[in-house]
Amino acid sequence: MKLTKMSHSCVRLEKDGQTLVLDPGAFSEEDAALGADAILVTHEHPDHFNEERLRTALDANPAAEIWTLKSVAEKISTVFPGRVHTVGHGDTFTAAGFDVQVHGELHAVIHPDIPRITNVGYLVDGGRIFHPGDALTVPDHAVETLMLPVMAPWSKISEVIDYVREVKPQRAYDIHDALLTDLARPVYDNQIGALGGAEHLRLQPRESTAL
Repeated sequence: MKLTKMSHSCVRLEKDGQTLVLDPGAFSEEDAALGADAILVTHEHPDHFNEERLRTALDANPAAEIWTLKSVAEKISTVFPGRVHTVGHGDTFTAAGFDVQVHGELHAVIHPDIPRITNVGYLVDGGRIFHPGDALTVPDHAVETLMLPVMAPWSKISEVIDYVREVKPQRAYDIHDALLTDLARPVYDNQIGALGGAEHLRLQPRESTAL
């Protein structure tokens, strides 16, 4: 499997000639979802869900489809009729040749005064990769590669470190990092790497690795 990191929380997975894209939002490249056979969206916030990114991909590939939770599906089902599948916690499905399990229900708390929205995470190919979206969801399954939301308005570094410890992946790759400055990256790298208990890695946008 090939993993390519796009900007912020968007990642691309390629296997057996098919491509699965997760969370091509407004902070990711305009072509982040181009070439996708299937797209997964974790929640409705614009840094994860962007209709134009989806339209670019679905116009380019008439067979491409989207899997997402109800709040996003309601926004785009009429735009992409017959191509949007609604999923929730506990669901399983196959998209672009990848086996996917859905974990989680709610977005992390930003502030007690802000109502929580729904959010789901996607466990791919029996735990080879887990993308939690905007939550620190711990799946009831072993995880090889954790896509780690490293910096967000709803988290602090101690929570990020404890999340890695709880999931216990073999390795963790940073996502949700568009707001993390280059000045701060060594601090996060050192502390998560030293305290998380798993190999902590970072890819630049459009950089790939084999899993």
